[in-house]
Amino acid sequence: MKHRLAYLAAPLLFIAVFATAPMAQQRSAAPPQPAAPTWAADVAPIVYTHCVECHRPGEIAPMSLMTYADARPWAKAMRDETSDGYMPPWHADPAHGQFRNARVLTAEEKGTIARWANAGAPEGNAAEAPAPPSFADGWRIGTPDAILEMPKPYAVKQDGMIDYQYFDVPTNFTDDKFITAIEVRPGNREVVHHALVFVRLAEPPARDAPRRPLFTQPREQLDGPEPVRLSEENAPTGPTQGLLGTFAPGTPPVVLPEGSAIRLRAGSTLVFQMHYTTTGKPAEDQSRIGLVFADAPPADEVRATHFMNRGMKIPAGAADFRVDAQITFAEDVKVWGLFPHTHLRGKRWKYEAIYPDGRREVVLSIPRYDFNWQNYYKFATPLRLPKGTTLLAIAHYDNSAANPDNPDPKSDVLWGDQTWEEMQYTGLLVSFVHR
Repeated sequence: MKHRLAYLAAPLLFIAVFATAPMAQQRSAAPPQPAAPTWAADVAPIVYTHCVECHRPGEIAPMSLMTYADARPWAKAMRDETSDGYMPPWHADPAHGQFRNARVLTAEEKGTIARWANAGAPEGNAAEAPAPPSFADGWRIGTPDAILEMPKPYAVKQDGMIDYQYFDVPTNFTDDKFITAIEVRPGNREVVHHALVFVRLAEPPARDAPRRPLFTQPREQLDGPEPVRLSEENAPTGPTQGLLGTFAPGTPPVVLPEGSAIRLRAGSTLVFQMHYTTTGKPAEDQSRIGLVFADAPPADEVRATHFMNRGMKIPAGAADFRVDAQITFAEDVKVWGLFPHTHLRGKRWKYEAIYPDGRREVVLSIPRYDFNWQNYYKFATPLRLPKGTTLLAIAHYDNSAANPDNPDPKSDVLWGDQTWEEMQYTGLLVSFVHR
């Protein structure tokens, strides 16, 4: 009986061996899995191109990614944040417009970071890593040609509300300057909510001097509460004639394309409008602005300006309330960039150009506005809008209890300068079209 079983087993064993042999050969012939990405060869080039402008010592990001030792503890967070699209911070809908300052990763770059993190974030051959980029100390625009700062530190009290503070900073420039890059840097990010730097001319234009209007805005959008509550301690000392620079949470510097610049008249004074928020402990701030000059007058002289709707009123509990603002251009213009600004109830934005022939075009859409990352969206090619074009800014707000950042969902909200109030504000970089 034993021989019979052995006899039967032999061909079965032969068949099994014969049948599995090709499978073994097939497995051995499978192509080898690609090696996991490494920091040195694959991840560092991505991080140095897209991330370290903010993720380095002294900048806005909470941690540095300048070295492998810096980045290694954050590998899984880097994977999750980039895969979800939260990093790099960029909120424009790619279906509308192209932007020269877009901060986006390709699908391949996101995949590289994910595979690196999943493999344990190997360093690889350190000798293969590119050198970290160098930056001018304390500046993202390179070394400025001029740095102007508040005359002395301002003491920020530990609690309560602080009205806007104004500080005059003379430029002492003896000739006109054409500015190609502007960076407003807060001295203390913990207490600076935002800063606007305006220009006061040495000789204000006469009231009867002919003016070339840029745009018109409906009067009802400018009615409402006073735009700011003025401090008696550091109040404005005179009218200003234009906006030069802006800082808000997450706002990058303004760097204009070659051939364009903003004119700053000789003898002008810069007026820092500072909005401070208290943190529960005393603090100090001495903010400054850095400027880079063009070598010659530009082909396009850009103006920094803004428009808004101060007549807004958001009902208590409203989950998706719309507020519009619009301007109509009085000349043919080029629009170089747009800067949407709301506070903690801001939900999304959309900008439409309504042309004189009635045609409408969405030029910028921000489906997920983030108060912590406020961008100037700078067009890859400036928008050419003919005289009579209306630029419509549409903002939506969530004043409901479902908004975790909402200071008070039970109250109506009006325009106001404090974070617990709201704004519907757009910064604008624009120039006249030469004829």
